[in-house]
Formats: sequence, structure tokens, C-alpha cells
Amino acid sequence: MASATNISAQISSIPMLNGSNFKVWKDTVEIILSCMDLDTALREEKPTSTLENLNEGSNTEDKDAKQFLKGVEKFFTKNEKVEASSLLSKLVSIRYKGKGNIREYIMEMSHLASKLKALKLELSEDLLVHFILISLPAHFGQFKVSYNTLKDTWSLNELISHYVQEEERLQ
Repeated sequence: MASATNISAQISSIPMLNGSNFKVWKDTVEIILSCMDLDTALREEKPTSTLENLNEGSNTEDKDAKQFLKGVEKFFTKNEKVEASSLLSKLVSIRYKGKGNIREYIMEMSHLASKLKALKLELSEDLLVHFILISLPAHFGQFKVSYNTLKDTWSLNELISHYVQEEERLQ
């Protein structure tokens, strides 16, 4: 039998559920319940008793743990789709306005891509580089042409390095 301290430590290691971490949260809960040998309610169907059979016609609102977890999953799956759509929309519509550090702007776009990756919408680094190029203002036009005529593609770090040099050259 697990001690109260051990149970408390296990429960406190479960991440706070938010709109973007449902899968990690669910996996952690299932692992902890399994380690504590408390996952039976998630693995097996709820047994019916004679009393429940007699009350079959009554409208009961109680749910078992398995049904509850499925309901939470359904809610967060819908929420993840909305979040993914919002992040993707922001990624394709964001534009560099020439204010602030170009490196920070590229890192912001990279951060959006990593949030999408967490929601199982992974963009290749090449595609992200193209999104960044497209989002830059006209005064980077010569730089975009130079990139497009190269045989090689750049990583995000190489793009940042070249853009910082280009930004310094333009100033």
C-alpha cells in the first residue's frame, strides 16, 4: 500500500492541465495511476450490480472514471484544433514591420512553429524559412532573390545569421 506522502508526491508531479498539454497530462495521469495500481477504473468496464439493474430505467448522472476521461479528452481535442488553427493563421499572416530585432522576429516565428509541432502539426525547417522570407518587407527583396538563386537551403540559425548581416548592411 502506498503511503500518503508517496501518493501526494505522485499527484503533485502531474502537470497542470491547460489547453495545449492534454496528451502529456493524460499520459502522466495514466502512468501514475498504473504505478499506484489504481488504473483498474480506466482499464475495465464498470461492473453492474443487481441494484443498478433494478434502477435501469432511472436517469442517473454519475459517470465512471473511464467515461469522465473520455469527456475531458473530447473537450481538449476540440480545443487543440482551435488552437492549431489560430497558431497557423498567425504564422501565415505575421509580417516583419522593420521595428525591433530581426533575430527576435525569426525566433517568434520559430516559437509558433514549435507550438504547432506540439499539436502534431509539424512544419519542416525549410518551410518555416520560406514563411519567414515571405513575411519580410520589400527592402529585403534583394536578399530574398539571393537566397532563391542559391542551390543550398539554410537552417534557421543560418537564416538568422545572414539576416542580421543584411540588416546591418541596410543600416
